[in-house]
Amino acid sequence: MDQIEPVFTATATARGGRNGQAETADGSFGVRLSVPKAMGGPGASGAVTPEDLFAAGYAACFGGAIDFVAQQRGQDASQVAVTCAVSIGGRDKGGFGLEVKFRVEDSQLAQADLEALVKAAHEEICPYSHATRNNVPIAFEVVGR
Repeated sequence: MDQIEPVFTATATARGGRNGQAETADGSFGVRLSVPKAMGGPGASGAVTPEDLFAAGYAACFGGAIDFVAQQRGQDASQVAVTCAVSIGGRDKGGFGLEVKFRVEDSQLAQADLEALVKAAHEEICPYSHATRNNVPIAFEVVGR
């Protein structure tokens, strides 16, 4: 396991599991949680799932990683759009698992350049990618100019 030197720590508490609520320790963010109807839950209006939160966090972090790599290479990916779809389902070995599908778009970058940035961001930079590597299936659709 990689060792890190922490520079920032986010802390959040969830109460009530998937049908409860979660909030950050500093009070800057809070959400109501609900099991989606597709999983047999109420699918409460205005509520989110842990997968929603993971998708939003991964998309934001991955977009930042792409822009970071681009800056190192003298390119600009500050307007890259990253859509992250996180699916949950039963595993062959029991329990539940996740899969992730990305759509990465930037009409300002050539297709080959954007593909190279996505590859480097995924393999070298993004901490979410490091955390999920060899554990969560991840697929990419990359759309440049």
